[in-house]
Amino acid sequence: MDNDILVIGSGHNGLTAAAYLAKWGYRVTVLERRSTIGGAVCTEDMFGGFKLDVGGSAHFMIHHTPIVKDLGLESYGLEYIPLDPFMTAPFEDGSSVSFFRDLDRTCENIARINEHDADAYYEFIRRWQPLNEAVFELFLKAPTMRNIGRTLLLRKFGRDRSDRNDLLRTLFQSYGRLINDTFEDERMRAALAWWGAQSGPPPIDAASAEFIGWHSVIHKNGPARPRGGSGMLTQALAACIRDHGGQVLAEQEVTRILVENGRAVGAQTAAGERYTARRVISNAHIWVTFLELLDHWISPALRSRMSRIHVGNGFGMVVRAAMDRLPEYNLNDASNDEVLRGLQLLCPTRQYLDDAYADYLRGEPSKDPAVVAMTFSAIDPTLAPADKHTLFLWGQYYPYRLREGLDWSRIERDEATRLFRTIDRFAPGTSDALIDMYVQTPPVIREKHNMPNANVMHVEMVLDQMFMFRPLPEFSRYGTPLKGLYMANAGMHPGGGIFGAPGYNCAHEVRRSLRRIFI
Repeated sequence: MDNDILVIGSGHNGLTAAAYLAKWGYRVTVLERRSTIGGAVCTEDMFGGFKLDVGGSAHFMIHHTPIVKDLGLESYGLEYIPLDPFMTAPFEDGSSVSFFRDLDRTCENIARINEHDADAYYEFIRRWQPLNEAVFELFLKAPTMRNIGRTLLLRKFGRDRSDRNDLLRTLFQSYGRLINDTFEDERMRAALAWWGAQSGPPPIDAASAEFIGWHSVIHKNGPARPRGGSGMLTQALAACIRDHGGQVLAEQEVTRILVENGRAVGAQTAAGERYTARRVISNAHIWVTFLELLDHWISPALRSRMSRIHVGNGFGMVVRAAMDRLPEYNLNDASNDEVLRGLQLLCPTRQYLDDAYADYLRGEPSKDPAVVAMTFSAIDPTLAPADKHTLFLWGQYYPYRLREGLDWSRIERDEATRLFRTIDRFAPGTSDALIDMYVQTPPVIREKHNMPNANVMHVEMVLDQMFMFRPLPEFSRYGTPLKGLYMANAGMHPGGGIFGAPGYNCAHEVRRSLRRIFI
């Protein structure tokens, strides 16, 4: 065998798995189809000196894992800049609500618009934080019934049994209902509903309360941003792999996973090169892995089960813009400079968000899109030339497959303009500062990152595709029906986002499988 471990794809989950295995002394090779390393956590130079992310940008989840510390990624050039406040919702009347790392400061900020909601927010964090500390502990384990029982079911949450039972009951609510039941000010409801929607399910989905409940742990391990761009995380992971004797090879597109005697033994590239290994880890989407790279092996029964995985119809689109200046929000109760340090949630009401989702269900881009604006050059001047800036506008909801009569190639520019029109409502004149932009519609996202249906979570984050069901029960422990093949991607437990947990968990499962050989 050429390698102990062969990893297909250099997204951050694949690199995380590879880095751990290389550190543990295994011979590791990573193959990447593109010329740049990093998958959907990658930063590229554009427009004469601007560094623009081409995938995930905000690092909220990885700080709840031991990955950065375990792998010593700071020694490979990774430097995180805290986002504080980590997000702000400005409104057209000049009011705003900001969420800081410090809980007391956040509640003081909320009290400016509604004292009841400030108290309610404090109580919300107090109740949900212990539960979510346990949930995040489970996220770093294979989702077996034993692990779920030990981590969640045997814990004591709440002051007494009735309080615990009430919290568990609330888990089956939609996060829209949870927000409406907890807060009374429409501005708080809109901000938190739009924030909860970032994981994918709309506010009306049953049993989705946890998508806002997990927000409670952010005040313990706040989000941060890599200096130099989101891709500095994957560059550090690649450097770690190489430092421990592994290889990370670009422009090595895998076209076939090699199978011998019912076991995955390596991969073949588009150039005809063959790499063999004791274990193969696919960082590629599960449909790409089994319906394309294993088209020669997959059985009709497994193909049928694959077709029933709910990948969804797109997720969103984003504009990456080079700017002459940053947005200037119409604010009467906050500092514009402070607001620009974190994400800006542009969604005036819950109804506005519901209307945007209704457009998506009709197979149309949102007529009035809710937007997350990201202004990372406000805290990191390395991202743009002197006196210039970057602006990212992420919008939901945008279907990959449009209804009849619409075509992304014809409406791309109009939809980008529509996103700028939204930020202009809150920060007048922002679009006038545009220098150039890179527009990532769903088809562009699908092509760039080889993500079927342009779903950045790979597989919809709905209850029947979470924990031991993600993406199918037989895949939930990172192994697959093909011996020797493992999966490390956003389609695996615990899901998407810049987290690294699927790669972390997969590495541990692969290590255990290799150790069993010598028992």
